[in-house]
Amino acid sequence: MNNLKLVAARPSGERTIVDVLGLRVGEGLCVIAGPCAVESEDQTIRTAVAVKAAGAKMLRGGAFKPRTSPYAFQGMGLKALKILALARRETGLPIVTEVIDTRDVSWVGEYADVLQIGARNMQNFSLLREAGKSGKPILLKRGMYSTIEEWLNCAEYILAEGNDKVILCERGIRTFETYTRNTLDLSSICAVRKETHLPIFVDPSHGTGILSMIEPMSLAAVMAGAQGLEIEVHISPSSALSDKDQQLTPKEFALLMRKLNRLHEFLPELAAMKGEEP
Repeated sequence: MNNLKLVAARPSGERTIVDVLGLRVGEGLCVIAGPCAVESEDQTIRTAVAVKAAGAKMLRGGAFKPRTSPYAFQGMGLKALKILALARRETGLPIVTEVIDTRDVSWVGEYADVLQIGARNMQNFSLLREAGKSGKPILLKRGMYSTIEEWLNCAEYILAEGNDKVILCERGIRTFETYTRNTLDLSSICAVRKETHLPIFVDPSHGTGILSMIEPMSLAAVMAGAQGLEIEVHISPSSALSDKDQQLTPKEFALLMRKLNRLHEFLPELAAMKGEEP
């Protein structure tokens, strides 16, 4: 990956810490949680309060939903952004939401604390440049058909605009396997940590699309070195307008957070065991 100039790992080994309203992303374990889509003020606020109580550091929620079908729920747009801003005032959680159009970057940035570039837009180079110019922290998801090198080159577009506040997010790729929604590539965590200085997150919700797999894949991602997770949580998943089969209830999320925190506490001890005799 010799073509990477700004994204490449630093000789010193120093890693980038992304500041989000005082939250230092890349230090410790950061979990982003919230509904796939903002559907109402009540749904969003209640979910935000629940995920914060469980230990989430940021709130996710879709205002614009690029869907496979043009007839599927597409999000509430500006109304959703205003609801997310209200949720931030209520909970203090920074907001992560997707931007899908170059024309929307500046005004979405007035509401969002982190701009998410989704898998379908990973190689939308005009959008990458515009997002980079915004100066906002960017959560860049891996495209579903993209190699790791292509993904890192897309991050390079953002850094080339003078914005090094980039968080990479593995969310699964399309393979011949159809059992899961996508094939979650946990090996990419190790590759990214070797090749770049940027923080790496994992989205086990989209990575599997199967509720029962979210917990084990979350734990496995942290063991592999992920510095954060993005997990979908809904107060009533069965009534969700999108991705109802992959959203945890607040109770399920709280249990997962307890397990993640216990695992993260154990990691320094595990790291210290390197080189020890069995």
